[in-house]
Amino acid sequence: MPNLKDLKNRIASVKSTRKITKAMQMVAAAKLRRAQDAAEAARPYAERMQAVMGGLAQAVGASASAPRLLAGTGKDDVHLLVVMTAERGLCGGFNSTIVRKARQHAEMLLAQGKTVKILTVGKKGREQLKRDHSARMIGHVDLSEVRRLGYGDAARIASDVLGRFDAGEFDVATIFFNRFQSVISQVPTATQIIPARFDAAAPVEASGAQYDYEPSEEAVLEDLLPRGVATQIFTALLENAASEQGARMSAMDNATRNAGDMIERLTIEFNRSRQAVITNELIEIISGAEAL
Repeated sequence: MPNLKDLKNRIASVKSTRKITKAMQMVAAAKLRRAQDAAEAARPYAERMQAVMGGLAQAVGASASAPRLLAGTGKDDVHLLVVMTAERGLCGGFNSTIVRKARQHAEMLLAQGKTVKILTVGKKGREQLKRDHSARMIGHVDLSEVRRLGYGDAARIASDVLGRFDAGEFDVATIFFNRFQSVISQVPTATQIIPARFDAAAPVEASGAQYDYEPSEEAVLEDLLPRGVATQIFTALLENAASEQGARMSAMDNATRNAGDMIERLTIEFNRSRQAVITNELIEIISGAEAL
């Protein structure tokens, strides 16, 4: 049984830990509001842009003049996985769920005889993936100094990815991130960005109006597709940022509650030990008095 001093020190240590986790929970809650607003504000633009490009892609079809970002290289032998995680931990299973999905996708491709290359965004994903796939990692994007994500950050990542595609380093690119739903729900998501994929093209206007593009659909799509890649990456970064703060808020709330429960248990143990010590001292005093 630990002595009273050890119990007292442990209670003080857990109380200090609870103060830290509570402070981190409050900071995450404050950041979550801003990150959630940014993610939700970006969704309509991203969806609208996808709808426009989807309509153009449907018009272009499989023509010989289709942009390379839409038609692809004609093969899918080399896959680039862009894994987006956080720069910091203490956010529950946020990073692990993204890495797990990326690792499963990589193992599936490797089983099919494909070549896999990995580009990481965020230190935590890099740390986890390099244990098993260090030879396949071709680059890393450090956002630890970025306090507020902007489109420029996504544009730099997109420029790197597009440059590698133009150089023939890969055939298919897929991004992995967590899509924000709520504080307690973040959905691991994989989205192929090269060659571009679109859902069943919805009409851009409810009126069903027809549009003539000048220059041609191919030329417009050629200009829009790189912007679309940057937009998808930017949207993924914003979704990830909101998911990270939501996961951290939830994890720190659980840690604070657990610290409170531990303090209660330690306090009960401390009181019982102190009572036992006092009882033993009284017994010794009474026994000594009786002996006299």
